[in-house]
Amino acid sequence: MRHLTLVFIIAAFAMLSLSRLALAGWQHQRVRNAGGLRPIMLGGLRIDAHEIAVLAVAPAVLSPWFGHYPLATAITSVWLQFAWLLLVFMEVATPPFILEYDSRPNRLFVEYLKHPREVTGMLWRGFKVPVLGGTVIVILAAWLGHAMFSQPQPDAPLPWWLIPIASLVALAIGILAIRGTLQHRPINPSTVAYCSDGMLNMLPLNSLYSVLYAIYSMKNEKSASAVYGNMPEAAMHAQVLANAGLPYPPADADFPSMHTQAPVRPRQRPLNLVIILEESLGAQYVANLGGAPLTPNLDKLAELGWNFTRAYATGTRSVRGLEAVVTGFMPTPAQAVVKLPDAQRGFFTLADLLGRHGYHSRFIYGGEAHFDNMKGFFLGNGFDHIVDRGEFVDPQFVGTWGASDEDMFNQLHRLLSADGDQPTFTLAFTVSNHTPWEYPSGRIEPDGNPATVENTVRYADWALGRFFDQARQSPYWENTVFLIAADHDSRVSGASLVPVRHFQIPALMLGADIAPRRDDRLISQIDFGPTLLSLMGLETQHPMLGRDLTRAPDDDGAEEGNSEASREDNQKGNQNGNRKADQEGRAIMQYGDNYGYLKGDQLLVLGPQRAPAQFHYTAPDRYDPVAVDEQLATEALAHALWPSWAYREGRYALPARHAAGQRAAARPAPGSVPGSEPTSAQERAAESKTV
Repeated sequence: MRHLTLVFIIAAFAMLSLSRLALAGWQHQRVRNAGGLRPIMLGGLRIDAHEIAVLAVAPAVLSPWFGHYPLATAITSVWLQFAWLLLVFMEVATPPFILEYDSRPNRLFVEYLKHPREVTGMLWRGFKVPVLGGTVIVILAAWLGHAMFSQPQPDAPLPWWLIPIASLVALAIGILAIRGTLQHRPINPSTVAYCSDGMLNMLPLNSLYSVLYAIYSMKNEKSASAVYGNMPEAAMHAQVLANAGLPYPPADADFPSMHTQAPVRPRQRPLNLVIILEESLGAQYVANLGGAPLTPNLDKLAELGWNFTRAYATGTRSVRGLEAVVTGFMPTPAQAVVKLPDAQRGFFTLADLLGRHGYHSRFIYGGEAHFDNMKGFFLGNGFDHIVDRGEFVDPQFVGTWGASDEDMFNQLHRLLSADGDQPTFTLAFTVSNHTPWEYPSGRIEPDGNPATVENTVRYADWALGRFFDQARQSPYWENTVFLIAADHDSRVSGASLVPVRHFQIPALMLGADIAPRRDDRLISQIDFGPTLLSLMGLETQHPMLGRDLTRAPDDDGAEEGNSEASREDNQKGNQNGNRKADQEGRAIMQYGDNYGYLKGDQLLVLGPQRAPAQFHYTAPDRYDPVAVDEQLATEALAHALWPSWAYREGRYALPARHAAGQRAAARPAPGSVPGSEPTSAQERAAESKTV
């Protein structure tokens, strides 16, 4: 038993070090730019000691007492073979995961295990060679583990006085290795982080540790303060509401971000809304945004509508994009609210809001809508109808992730054409632009290997252009506002704490009477909702903190609406706080546990349990470190904490209809400003709270 444990420790150290060395060699250019191999290997020894101790401490501590019993030795043999194979399997799974996510396996690795059919199909069709090669390596590792641990011999009994000493020594060494340090806090990933390249900071980890730490960290998912620190609750609200142009103390203490938004141009019949969310279509693929010339149809459409050239996603997953676009909710280090349990009912969405104005809301998706809990979240929060692959009529092509983009657009065109006078909101989500890069043949002329992201982007653009050729000739065009935007970029990576370029996405609003315009302001996905509502001509109450971009000055300093009614409405003050918002653009980006707050050309980055860092950002990918602006750091922290607070307290929702009047009667007079005295016991109590 003692011998088996010693062999396991030596073999595991050797295997993990060789794996780390191979990964560093693969990424040698980034490793060299970040300072070389030494911090990766030394940090790796500490992390490996932690993980190996977790796996081996029990047999090491128990062997002096039971090692001379054959049964104990046999159990140890089985356990160490399993532990060895688990370590090897996770390392073998690492290169494909890095290729896709620029990271060691993490929480996503666990989440994808919930969808074995889709993931198995994706791996087989998109990563066939790595899967086959990895299978061979795992089989060889299993054979090697069997050879090392399958024929155990009982230990020679120790003298009675030596048994407790040996056991205590093993326990002490194990505890020290698991803690990894004599400091106050035990070892964690930030202990071995050494550069601004997030992927390289994960190389000192081993992949089993990375996944287990991600699972352990899920206990903090509801609390951004556990990741970034805290601040007084009143100060948080004051910062966030002031930046959204809303009064503090808020008009409704129960729902502090709730406010009335009046459109620049009211309409007798508000327009219909269609949001087309393009899977993984980052700015790097769009010529008019400085990317590769892969989207000629989208580039042409950009000349016909309101084209935002500096729009940024809030995250790197589809559910994060859905969260921002459909709910206007800011990102957190937790999962997107689409998957969080307390957001499955009564959470604000555009569908819930528009349903109260008589709209019929639906979600169209070529895959299975239960993926990532989309179906449950949407149906629980205002959507009336889910149209997924099972309801598609005669799909032309069905791949791993579902029916092709052209099939989805066929369904969209059919439904819009049949709507008649019914006001509708439609969210349409594409699937084709995703590994393993499947699409119907004969639509585009592929360049080289057809199964590449570049060719799939070409196909996605072809399908989009084909739909809008139909839409522009259809009766519904004149009474519909369309938003085309990406959920996130593809394969987000980069040697920086937050790779800003890989958060940039296309965003285009067109249809109805929207005039062509190029808009170079810095904006976020959370700004889409308020802007669309204004373009639709709806006066609404909602809790979204994004900006109504129709209210902001354009490049010439003029207002989008210049009618007398608009000027009078602008003088009403708090009726629409957005018009008092700071006009300097900002974007909010969640990258793993790093939180990026880009304001103007200043990027403030919050990280887990470390001081903020600030950079002067020059597009597309230059980050010059600068001294931290404490006011900007406070503003960023407030925005990082507020959504976690709002989720935890259930404050991001439309008030129930029957209670709205009661709350309205209790509202304080408008005109309160940040810094004024609290007007209620509740507000006075908030002064002393922290979040």
